[in-house]
Amino acid sequence: MQKPDENDDINMTVELELDDDSKVTCAIVTILTVNDKDYIVLLPLDDDGQSSEGEVWFYGYKEDENDPNVEPELIYIESDEEYEAVADAFDEYLDNEEFDLLADD
Repeated sequence: MQKPDENDDINMTVELELDDDSKVTCAIVTILTVNDKDYIVLLPLDDDGQSSEGEVWFYGYKEDENDPNVEPELIYIESDEEYEAVADAFDEYLDNEEFDLLADD
């Protein structure tokens, strides 16, 4: 998995293993930077590659700057304040995307 380019039209996905050992495929929505840290926004997909619920998951995101071939690390967000800051940044991202779509019309 590589950090997605904002102009990349390819839908990138990642497979996560959950605590119960089940696996879920997620689409990578975007990577956000909040307070000098990177966070990844994932959209869980069903077996048909669709998202019926529309919920997203936030994780801390860290790449090995010395070796781009190393899998990025996803970090669970434990702090409510940190989670809220990421959720607010994602809301702003969605607002900007919506504005960009309207401007393109």
